[in-house]
Amino acid sequence: MVPHAGYMYSGHVAGAVFRRLELPERYVILCPNHTGMGEPLAIMSEGAWHTPLGDAQIDEELATELKRHMPLLAEDVEAHRSEHALEVQLPFLQVLAPKFRFVPITVGTSNYDVLAALGVAIGNTVAKHAGRFLVIASSDMNHYESDSVTRVKDRRAIDQMLALDPRGLYDVVREGKISMCGYGPAVVMLTAAKKLGANKAELVRYATSGDVSNDRDLVVGYAGIAVF
Repeated sequence: MVPHAGYMYSGHVAGAVFRRLELPERYVILCPNHTGMGEPLAIMSEGAWHTPLGDAQIDEELATELKRHMPLLAEDVEAHRSEHALEVQLPFLQVLAPKFRFVPITVGTSNYDVLAALGVAIGNTVAKHAGRFLVIASSDMNHYESDSVTRVKDRRAIDQMLALDPRGLYDVVREGKISMCGYGPAVVMLTAAKKLGANKAELVRYATSGDVSNDRDLVVGYAGIAVF
C-alpha cells in the first residue's frame, strides 16, 4: 500500500515502498474513487495512460481475465478520468520498472462482500499465471485532524494491516471514524494477498503532512506497507 498525496508530502513514503520491493513487470493497481464519477468498480482493459515520462501500457490480457472472474467490474473511463490516486504511482514504476504493464481499477464501493469478492478474483486470476505480480492499493490515511490524533487513529488501521486482517481493517476504519480514503482498495489488496499465500506485512515508512508543512493542527497521514 502506498499513498497518493502530492509528492512533496507523501512521495518519500511511496518511494520507500517501491525501493523495498523487487519490482515485477505486471501490476494490478487499485485506488479509491474520490470524485464519485463512473461505476462502483471501474476497470480499463486496453490502451495506455500518458504521463510526463511517456505511455504506461495497460495489461490487456490480465484485465480481460479479471473481468471474467469478477462480473461487477465495469469497463469505464469516466471513473478514472479525473482520479489522481492511481496515476501518481505510474511515474515511480516508469522509472523503476520501465517495462511494466498494469490493470487500473477504481474502487467506489464500501460493501465488504464486494471488496472481498474482488480480492478473491484478483488472487485467483493472478494465481493462474507464471511469473511475478504486484497488487498495489493506493490510499492516504486519516485526514484533517491534529497530528497527535491522526497518529493514534492511523496506528489502529496499520495494526490491522500488519495482522493481514482485511475484515479487521474494514471494521476499525468504519467504527473508529478513520478517514482513510483507500480502505476499500486496501481490503481488496489484503484479501488478494492472503489468497496468494501472503503471511507477513511490514510498515516500511509512516509520516504525516505535518512533517513537511510543520502544521500539526490539520494533517493527513501516509503509510507505506509491504505485504509478502
